[in-house]
Amino acid sequence: MTSCSLVRQIPYKKLNIKLPKINLRILWLINITLIVLFIGLYIYQVNAEASERYSIEQYQRKISELSKENKALEINSAQIGSLDNITKLLKGLSFEKADKIHYIQVLDTQVVAK
Repeated sequence: MTSCSLVRQIPYKKLNIKLPKINLRILWLINITLIVLFIGLYIYQVNAEASERYSIEQYQRKISELSKENKALEINSAQIGSLDNITKLLKGLSFEKADKIHYIQVLDTQVVAK
């Protein structure tokens, strides 16, 4: 190989592509229309997000109120269901304490007693 062959440039064809002429007024009109459309969509999305955040905040407040009410009800039910309150209630309803308990004895061979 000689240095002459390494230096030689490879010939290439020039591409002639003709682009269609675009009217600048139409291009500007399309651009402005798209900009207005995107601004409107942005405003809509921001509004939707703000309303969702507000509703989430209201739900969180309601959850905290309900959990406080639930704790109060649990404490109240524990106080009502205590043994002292049950014995007072039973005395107020004229119940008596059972002294002797008699159990019925059923034999293994009998199913029904006469």
